[in-house]
Amino acid sequence: MALAQQFSAELQQQAENTKRVLERIPNDKLTWKPHDKSQTIGRLGMHLAEIPGYITRAIQTEEFDFAAVPFKPVFPNSTAEIMDTFEKTLAGAVDTLEKCTDDHMAGNWTTRRGEQIISKAPRSEVIRRALDHVIHHRGQLTVYLRLLDVPVPKTFGPTADER
Repeated sequence: MALAQQFSAELQQQAENTKRVLERIPNDKLTWKPHDKSQTIGRLGMHLAEIPGYITRAIQTEEFDFAAVPFKPVFPNSTAEIMDTFEKTLAGAVDTLEKCTDDHMAGNWTTRRGEQIISKAPRSEVIRRALDHVIHHRGQLTVYLRLLDVPVPKTFGPTADER
């Protein structure tokens, strides 16, 4: 099995865990955050939903330049909007990964801000970082849910709410 297809399988497996967490975000708490320095739960959920789109971008392009495309965070109006974004970005990433070759995965992808190179790495490493990024932010989101007294779904095993 090619590397990209292995990543696709892992992404799809992780997607089931991610969906269970995202769907628990309360519609009436989208602007809630646990600390002034924290993101809102809605923004954190949307960021998590957007991550598979980064995988698609890394495969379909040679680089991303923050100077050319300034970051504009999306603040969702509903949990349904977050879920819809996740379904779309996930489908795009899976489709793109399924068509990707090992040779293409070995090619470098660059993140920059104008002339400043932030990162230059093989696409396979960029994809691994994106998958790790999903797990990291999903973990953050489970803490937000716990603080809001929302039952936390299982991800890698049962939680205190789901035994």
